[in-house]
Amino acid sequence: MTTRKYALLTAGLTILLAGCTRPPAAPEPSSSAYRIYVTNEASGDMSVIDPATMNVIATVPLGKRPRGIHASPDRKTIYVALSGSPIAGPGVDESTLPPPDKSADGIGVFDVKQNKLVRVLHSGSDPENFDISKDGKRMYVSNEDVAGISVVDLETEKAIATLPTGEEPEGVRISPDGKWVFVTSEEAGTLAVVDTTTNKVVDSFKVGRRPRSIAFLPDSATAWVNAENDGAVVLVDAVKHKIVDTVQLGERGVVKPMAVLLSPDAKTLYVSSGRGKKVFILDAANRKVEASIEVGQRPWGIALSPDGKTLFSANGPSNDLSVVDLATRTVSRKVKLTGSPWGVVALEQ
Repeated sequence: MTTRKYALLTAGLTILLAGCTRPPAAPEPSSSAYRIYVTNEASGDMSVIDPATMNVIATVPLGKRPRGIHASPDRKTIYVALSGSPIAGPGVDESTLPPPDKSADGIGVFDVKQNKLVRVLHSGSDPENFDISKDGKRMYVSNEDVAGISVVDLETEKAIATLPTGEEPEGVRISPDGKWVFVTSEEAGTLAVVDTTTNKVVDSFKVGRRPRSIAFLPDSATAWVNAENDGAVVLVDAVKHKIVDTVQLGERGVVKPMAVLLSPDAKTLYVSSGRGKKVFILDAANRKVEASIEVGQRPWGIALSPDGKTLFSANGPSNDLSVVDLATRTVSRKVKLTGSPWGVVALEQ
């Protein structure tokens, strides 16, 4: 063997041995402090997005028609409403639709650390949306096709009560003080009021046509509600159960308010507008529209980043997620998705 070949062989063995004895490199830490989770109603899954790159880093199967999505108070679990009822818009003759698959109804339990669905809770027929008590012990679920809600004990994972609330219930929100649950009835145009101590409906009052979503102010005394078919949002007195003010966002039937969401300081109200293609920004104190931003086809679910600087809009027909920079009030990016995005949450890691 020549001197040159010997030297090369020795160098190669040294490198090989070093590689064998050196511990494996640690994975690079994520540059993102949170993740974005989007339910896709038509494809039955959830997209997980890294906000640092705005890339979809996982697509997790969930079940049929995932819609409402909320995190547990400890942020370790994401719950998702699943339904085996066929997709149908307002006014559709249900006799023309295939029969519902009741075995698919429930609340999916997604473990954030494991990044997978771990089980499904029984929560009544055709669940669409829900809310969770601050102590994480109770869940209130709207059961759309039976005109009521289920009260689920999350410690035993069983429904402990079912309450009538009005036809086509959707939006569910617990007051910040934990005393009341408000439930929208799309068909009746009402809010049902549930006493959380007795689990009984104590009142119901008119709020406008096709309410779907509720946002309480921190003092629990007032709440914002959308009125989809009126092209408006309504401020209600949550104690006296009456309308305080109505803010018109645009022409009825053109602008169709869907989700309402308050900023962490409750000074700003964000409203998605469905077929209106926009997200509206309102000054919640003076009840005036400050801006509107075109985000995509039929924006529905909206969420804020943990720092409150970015808004995310799930746009069903255009199959994408709009990323709105709230400082400039512009769409900074769109993330391509599939399967009709419905709901969205942004969750700290």
